[in-house]
Formats: sequence, C-alpha cells, structure tokens
Amino acid sequence: MKKNHKKTTSNQNKNAQKRRRKTKKGSTPKHLQRQQKEKENKRIILGFLSSHKNDAFTCKEIAAQTGLWHNMSNNKLRAFLDRLTQEGKVEYLDKGKYRYLPAARAQTLTGQVEVTRSGMGFLLMEEGDDIIIPPNALGKALNGDTVKVRILRKRKKEGRKEGKVLEVVKRARTEFVGTIEEGLPGRFFFTPDDNQIKTDFRISKSKVNGAKDGDKVLVRLLKWEGRIPEAEVVEVLGKSGTHQAEMHAILLKYGFQPAFPEAVEREAASISEEISKKEIAKRRDMRQVPTFTIDPEDAKDFDDALSLRPLENGHYEVGIHIADVSYYVKKGSLIDQEGYKRATSVYLVDRTVPMLPEKLSNRLCSLRPNEDKLTFSAIFELDLQGKIYKQWFGRTLIHSDYRFHYAEAQQVIDGKLKHPMKQQLLLLNQMAKNLRSHRMGTGSIEFETDEVRFELDENDKPVRVIKKERLDAHKLIEDFMLLANRRVAEFVATMFDKDMPPPFVYRIHDKPDPEKLAKLSVFAAHFGYKLKLDDVDYTAEQLNRLLLDVQGKPEQNVIESIAIRSMAKAIYSIHNIGHFGLGFRYYTHFTSPIRRYPDLMVHRLVEQYLHKSFKANPVLLEEACQHCSRMERTATEAERASIKYKQVEFLQDKIGQQFEGIISGVIENGFFVELADNLCEGYVPVHSLNDDYYTFEAENYCLRGKDTGNILQLGDKVLVEVAETNLQKRQIEFILIQRLETKAAKRAAR
Repeated sequence: MKKNHKKTTSNQNKNAQKRRRKTKKGSTPKHLQRQQKEKENKRIILGFLSSHKNDAFTCKEIAAQTGLWHNMSNNKLRAFLDRLTQEGKVEYLDKGKYRYLPAARAQTLTGQVEVTRSGMGFLLMEEGDDIIIPPNALGKALNGDTVKVRILRKRKKEGRKEGKVLEVVKRARTEFVGTIEEGLPGRFFFTPDDNQIKTDFRISKSKVNGAKDGDKVLVRLLKWEGRIPEAEVVEVLGKSGTHQAEMHAILLKYGFQPAFPEAVEREAASISEEISKKEIAKRRDMRQVPTFTIDPEDAKDFDDALSLRPLENGHYEVGIHIADVSYYVKKGSLIDQEGYKRATSVYLVDRTVPMLPEKLSNRLCSLRPNEDKLTFSAIFELDLQGKIYKQWFGRTLIHSDYRFHYAEAQQVIDGKLKHPMKQQLLLLNQMAKNLRSHRMGTGSIEFETDEVRFELDENDKPVRVIKKERLDAHKLIEDFMLLANRRVAEFVATMFDKDMPPPFVYRIHDKPDPEKLAKLSVFAAHFGYKLKLDDVDYTAEQLNRLLLDVQGKPEQNVIESIAIRSMAKAIYSIHNIGHFGLGFRYYTHFTSPIRRYPDLMVHRLVEQYLHKSFKANPVLLEEACQHCSRMERTATEAERASIKYKQVEFLQDKIGQQFEGIISGVIENGFFVELADNLCEGYVPVHSLNDDYYTFEAENYCLRGKDTGNILQLGDKVLVEVAETNLQKRQIEFILIQRLETKAAKRAAR
C-alpha cells in the first residue's frame, strides 16, 4: 500500500512539473489566450473612447486610431463594439458611430415589459415609441414584469431606442400554468402554456407535489439565480390534453379561481332568503304587472326582467327590472371583497365562473319565475315610437310570470307559438325596433359579428361548431338594456349641476384613431367599398353604411373584425367623454350586477344620490374603474382561449379534410384563413406554397408571386386542407389547395 502511494505521489509530481514546464514555455491554453486578448482589446477601445468623451467614431476610425486593424477585421470590431454597447460601456449613435458612455450618462427607465410571441420585448411607454428589448437583453424579466431598463442605443432603421433589462423591480405574477415533463430520472422541467414566456422552469423532485410526466400543473416561481428559474408544483390539474385539465388551466392562467374561499361561501350561506314586510314597504310594488325574463336556454343567473302595462292615456309603462344585488352584498363584506377582486363572471365554452357565490348568482339575486324578487328598476312611460314622457328610478319588488329563452321568445314574435304574453312581446318588440332606428340615426354603430358555440359529446369533445344566430328577441332585450343604461347615466350627470356632476361610473368609448381609420378605408377599398372620413360625426354614418353593405358577403367577418380593431376599447371611468360606438353622450352599465362589479357600484351610487347622500371618493372610484376594465379584458382573453382550444380540438380528427374559407390575415411568413362553416382560423405558412416564391406587400395586404404574379390577398376565398393541429400551442395549420375567388373577381361580379 505504501509503495503504491509513493508511486501515485511521484506521478502527480511529474505531471505538475510537466505543466510548469509548459507554462514556462508560454503554452497558455487557447481559451485563456482569447480571454486575455479580449480584455486587452476592451482596455484599448475604452481607453481611446474615454479620452475623446465628446466625440463619436466609426469602426474604421476606431481601428485606425487604436491600431486594432492589424488583428481585427471590420466585422469583428463591429461585433465587439456591439457587445460593449450591450454592457452599457459604449453607446451607438446614428450613421454607424460609437461614443464612450460614462455610467452617469447612461439613461435608465422603469416600466412594464411586454414580451411578444416571437420573444422580442418592449418597455411600454405612455408617450412616444416603446423601447425595444431584444430577447438576449431581457435577462430574468417575464411578460408583464415591472423592470428597470438601460437605454443602449437608437436603432438606425426604425429610429427607435433599444434597451437592456438591468433588474426586475416587481413580478407581474409568480404562478404559472403549463405541462411538467420528466427528463432524466428525478429531474423535472415545466413548460408554461403562455407563449409569451420563453423559458422553462426547473423543478426538484421534492417540489413536484405528486405530479407525473405529462401532467398539466400550476407552479409557483421560487427563485431565479442560475440560467433557468426554479419552481414548485402548487396544484396538479390533470393529464395535459384532457378537457377538464385544460379548461381549469385556462382559468388559472388568467388569474380566475373556479372555487370561492370557504369564508366567502359561509358568509353567503348565512344570508336570509326571507323578504321582510319592512323591506317590502320601502319599495315600489310591481308584483301585479305582467313581467318576464328572456335569457339563453342554459342560463341560471337572470339579471334582468321586463314588464309592460298599458296606461289610460294610450302610452305604456315599461319596467326594466335589474336584480338588486346591492341589497344582499354589503360594501366591505367578504363577498363584496371577492366580487371586487374578480370584477366579472367568466364564460368559457362549457362553464360559467361566477363573480358571486351560487347562492346569490343563481338563487337570491336571480329573477326566477314565480318568485318575489328584490330589484332596482328604471321605469319609463313611452309610446309605441319609443318616445319617453316620464321616467322613474328606484328600488322595487317584482314577481316574474314567465321565463323565456331566446328561441322560444322568437317563435312567439314570429307567430309560430301561442303564448299568454304574446301581446306584451309584440308591443315591446315594436318599441325596441323604433328605439334602435332612432339610435342608429343619431350615430350608433351596429356591429353584427359572428359568435360560435360548441356542441359537446359525453366526453366533452366538440362534435359541432354552431354560429350563434342573432334574433329579434336578442335585439329586443339589448335595446331596452341600452335605454336603461343611457338614461341612468344621463339622470346622474344632470340631476344637480351639469358642470359639476357627482362622481359616477361611466362606460366610455373614445373616438377612433384617425390612422387606424385611414388603414380601414384603404383596406375596404380593396373590396370596392368607399369610406369617407371627412369628420367624426360623418364617420359613424359611413361605418354603419360599410357594415350594412358587407352583410352576407364572404368578406363580412374580415371587414367587421378590422373595423372593430380600428375602434378604441370601451372602458370604465369617472371622467365622462361619451360613448362613440353607441353615439351616446352619457352611458353606464346598470343592468348586470350579478356578473359585473361596475354595475353593482352604479346601483350603490344611484341609491346614494336618490337620497341626496354624497360619500363617493373620486380617487378610489377611478381606481376601481381601472381595475374592472383590466379584469374585463383578462376575462375576454380567457374566453377566447377556451374557444380557440375547442376549435383546434374540433379539427384534430379532420386532418386531410378540405374546407372553404376566406383569407382573414396576411403577414410576411404566410396568411390566416377563417373557415366559412365553423369560423375556425388556421395558418398557411408561405414555405408550403410550392407554385412560386411569394413576397409580402404590407400596403396591399397581400402576398405576391415573383414569377406568376399570383396574389393572395385579404378577403380572397380559398379551399384549404387541414394539415396539422397543436392543442398545446392552440394552433391550426392549413395547406392551400385552390384559390376559389379573388377580390378582383368579386368586384367585377358586382
């Protein structure tokens, strides 16, 4: 043993001597030589630039002044300077010039970062262009995070600034939904569903919480010290790709919890269902007036009811009765806090996640037939033309006589079904049409966008995609809800002083962006439609004419979609600017307090003002408006995600089948097609087009063949084949089979 030990020691000494001899001979490892060379080059360049702090130099000038042209090509020097720019040591100026950047002069900004699907980041700016942050400069920032960014340079082509994330100030969220995968035994990785998050997470074996390879999970970010972040599994949702797991995942991804906290459920359970005589005495009793609801067939929460009775003077009393949620949900209660947090109900393809616990949303507050219910009402005296003579707002008690679903109400209106309330329905429908006609004549814009619903089998697989039909029964309810919302807002805004109205929650919609309208005009012209944009008042009339002209045409959905995108987004605010889309000077949301928190706020405010009480804090009210606007957008994204998932699932077993559709979008790398029968949208990549080499013409919304001159343009009718579906990414890929009809042919046919 001793001999062996001596031999080993002797060998080690010999090896050490060899290494020392090599070092003495100057045989430094190549990677160390490179590092030393880079350090030296960096010292030379920064030394030169720092001694000329106010001057800027091109690559060639720097090479000549420093002597680096002997051992560095112009391209290598430029790449080296770009690395120094990324480090914040040098700044890039216009015309290919570089200048020394002292730390004191390095501009830093703090804001929210948005990461696109391609991985490119942008620091969102309130004014001016957003700051570009390349993928390799995002550091440990994730989409939505608040970050500190150093401005590095101004891009020559776009003229926009480019930056680098220095630190993450605040995470937008720390919980994410996705799929867990096991690599080597005991090593787990998590891939987020959100395609705006471009990194996987590492999960140690002790943190998987029972999750198995291929499970859909909710994880929590723990730390991010190395190359990739580390996380732990919070909840296992089920096997990835199964219906329940995917729908649950969509809700959690967008921050909506399917279940209510136990404390909230206990508070709801404690609410009495009895309506006291004392409460009845405070209200206008409408129980003897014929009253009904009209809702979707599968609805459980009935927010609104209509009543109608003739008056001796030949007019009619129309009651628009809204569930009095504010009676049951007291401000500051646990239910109220949870309702505010959610701000809205969420409607996925197969389920509703309510804003309020079921006892309230489906029982106490739901205006179910043959039950006395507490309501907050807008009551009008009208004639058949829809002219208003009197109005009254306040708390009421109603008793709904009948619950219609839309198709049934339509059958009564069409004379296909006899019903005791036929006369009321027909009279209200006539008034609604006159109200609508007047609204359209005063600047309201009518968007008739197609919506879909899915018919699911016993395993929740979509077997049919059905376009929702918009009936007169739908429009009847819509017009009376619009009437109530408009008149309530106008009542509050003008009840005391028009110049100093009390704080209130308005639903506002700004005028469209002139640049977006101009693009819409150019786009519509490709189809042969003229859109004059001389002034804002005339714009609404022109848009309505365009939307009427495209009704029933193949390009209807495409033009309506682009017209909607040219509009501003409607939001909640205490600062009233009117509602451009509806053409109303005053507008609010009063009619759906079961499913929208702003409506509950409006009920409370109206009740206060009716009793000359002014306790509303404008600052807190505006904060609540902004929160509700954000949550509304988030809920819409969740709903769209569930629809897209089911559309992809619907086409999964239809690989190789062919469908007619219309080109709904064109980008540099391909085009999108919306199928005519089911409104599923997929993508045709440009590399799959074998007949020619196609280039993108943004100004003409088309791809043009280099040799053939063939054009693939927005609105063209095409035949496509389903090539591939990806449920995980919610993507559909098509192959173009044939062009069926081009826009040029359509215009010629007209």
